[in-house]
Amino acid sequence: MVEIIDSIYRTLEAFFASLGYFGMGLGMFIESCCIPLPSEVILPIAGNLVAKFPQEYTMLWANVAVGVGSILGSLLAYYIGYFGGRPLVLKIINKFGKYVFITMEHFEKADNSFKKYGSATVFVGRLLPIIRTFISLPAGIAKMNVWKFILFSVLGMVPWNFMLIYLGFVFGEKYETVVKPWMHQFSYIVVAVCVLIFGFIVYKFVKYYKRMKKESKQVQE
Repeated sequence: MVEIIDSIYRTLEAFFASLGYFGMGLGMFIESCCIPLPSEVILPIAGNLVAKFPQEYTMLWANVAVGVGSILGSLLAYYIGYFGGRPLVLKIINKFGKYVFITMEHFEKADNSFKKYGSATVFVGRLLPIIRTFISLPAGIAKMNVWKFILFSVLGMVPWNFMLIYLGFVFGEKYETVVKPWMHQFSYIVVAVCVLIFGFIVYKFVKYYKRMKKESKQVQE
């Protein structure tokens, strides 16, 4: 398990390193336009690159790159909601959501937050899992002022981006001595969670099968 996690980490690190600042921005563009590529993965890797290659990368430009990518991705999602409205957004999610792990529940969670708290959700939502990825859609649907949307987005993105990039920078130099050994403990947690999820799926399937069998028997009678 540790080898798998380390392999994934190294692959992503090599990918971003090959594209430089553009790769950092591209990763956040993808995350911000509602494709769940977690910023919790992208940003620490960006910080790690700054730590490992100080001659090529700086904290300032790493934050600028991910900030630009975040805003452009958010604007794409915003304008999909703005011009297409709820019908188009729902149609896209229903048709393509399953291919990029987007569910209606993700959108509804962000939409309900926006309806409840209004424009402030764009700022606060940038600091919250799931909501931060999808909040641009309801903001566009509600036709929130675009400049206000950009301002609130930047105010919410900057501290989040900086914090995770900085964490990657701090632990980047200690990856081999601190982070990687810790993965041995983490791997057991991952295995345990996977076993629980698999057991839950089996339980639900058996329960569903028994219910369908019972209903079929009642119909026949």
